[in-house]
Amino acid sequence: MTDLLPIPLQSATTAAPVRPAQTDPLREAAIELEASFLAEMLKSAGLGEASEAFGGGAGEEQFSSFLIREQADQIARSGGIGLAESLYHALKETQGE
Repeated sequence: MTDLLPIPLQSATTAAPVRPAQTDPLREAAIELEASFLAEMLKSAGLGEASEAFGGGAGEEQFSSFLIREQADQIARSGGIGLAESLYHALKETQGE
């Protein structure tokens, strides 16, 4: 049997503080626009419709839009379909950067 050695832990005082990354407001706007587009596409595909098998009732119907929006946001932030990147570069060109 192999002896397991304890892993040394860093104390909270020696760890470097984590700073939130500076985000470009133009890129953030492009991602939000892609997320809105994806949310509409997911709704059109019937993602938020209640299924007859589970019958989630009124609660499922009322909160499905929140689920769709969050899924669309996560898709857009993880690379999406490339719409945000195209929008970002087009908007950046109009600013002369």
